[in-house]
Amino acid sequence: MNLIVRLLVNALAVFILANVLSGVSVDGYIGAIIVALVLAILNLLVKPILVILTLPVTIITLGLFLLVINALIILLADKLIDGFGVSSFWSALIFSVLLSILQSVFQSLLKEDKK
Repeated sequence: MNLIVRLLVNALAVFILANVLSGVSVDGYIGAIIVALVLAILNLLVKPILVILTLPVTIITLGLFLLVINALIILLADKLIDGFGVSSFWSALIFSVLLSILQSVFQSLLKEDKK
């Protein structure tokens, strides 16, 4: 049940950011749920491989290269999903940073409700 709630919260964050940012678009609520699901799968399968392959660069940049990896994951999701669009690398970078912040805020609100 916790997984479904987290997926729906992430879909809500994707939907909000797609409506706020001009370079990102998503087709409705179902599209946001699909984007959240695909991003979860990509973060589970592809991101660890990219992190290991780019470990020297990540260490040299003190972890800032992870932002680039997150943007690349967003761009890959853009290529995989028809109802999701990102106009440029910079839009993907801003989207990934804001998505992480919004997900953290929503997750902290959910944890407070459980207490």
